[in-house]
Amino acid sequence: MNSIDLITLNFEEVRRRSIKLWTSIPKEYLLWKPDHEAMHCLEMIRHVLESEHYYHLAIENRGSLSSFNSPFESRPFTTVEAELQFAEPYRKQFLKAIQDFSQEDLENIMIDRSDSGYIRSLGDMLLRVAYHESVHAGQLLDYLRTADLPRIRIWD
Repeated sequence: MNSIDLITLNFEEVRRRSIKLWTSIPKEYLLWKPDHEAMHCLEMIRHVLESEHYYHLAIENRGSLSSFNSPFESRPFTTVEAELQFAEPYRKQFLKAIQDFSQEDLENIMIDRSDSGYIRSLGDMLLRVAYHESVHAGQLLDYLRTADLPRIRIWD
């Protein structure tokens, strides 16, 4: 397995576990949040999906975007399934873009996110994108614990 395949596998595994978690949240808790400043559950799911699209565009741009017109922004919150369905074409485009990179690209293409405090190689940036989703999975698991709800076992 080469580096591109491993990165793709990591994205697929992180998303598989996220979906397992997201679809386990009781529908009556999708708009729940632990405090008034937090995102509610569905908002966090959308944030993950929308951020992946942003990161894809930033990678293509080789750095942060000066403006981002999100296709997610004007959509009402409905269900996890609707969010996933809407995001699916963007996800496919992102995974295809990853497959089109080479090992040399992972090392030599630099992504300039100086506005966020870093400039990193493409390989590093791709791992950061997957890590972002993982962090939010941990937050949602904590939400479920705080709400005293059962937590699905994502470590299968």
